[in-house]
Amino acid sequence: MLVKLLRNGVGGIFQVGDLLTRPAKMKRAPEAQQEVNEACKQLALYQLPRCPFCIKVRRNMHKLNLPIETRNVHPGSPHRDALQAGGGRVKSPCLRIEENGETQWMYESNDIIAYLQQRFG
Repeated sequence: MLVKLLRNGVGGIFQVGDLLTRPAKMKRAPEAQQEVNEACKQLALYQLPRCPFCIKVRRNMHKLNLPIETRNVHPGSPHRDALQAGGGRVKSPCLRIEENGETQWMYESNDIIAYLQQRFG
């Protein structure tokens, strides 16, 4: 219980800090941004709002101007069940990638950021 309280408190501080120091969004030509928007429909980020690693990924998504759907995986959420069933474990952040009819589940914030940078940066 103490760990959960500390995690939520520190996570809240990180969350506020992120909002106050958020970087500017990447600018693209309207046609290029539309292509990115379409590609992002194949992605979903399973996350917790106050998780520092999730904040790190969301910050990078904002910087790259990526409208990726976020799905909260708090206890009791249907997204939590989907993450367990599809990815095999409940761990956030996790990026769900659908390509060529196949689904890939990518854990680890640094791996997710590297993938997004390589694909959209």
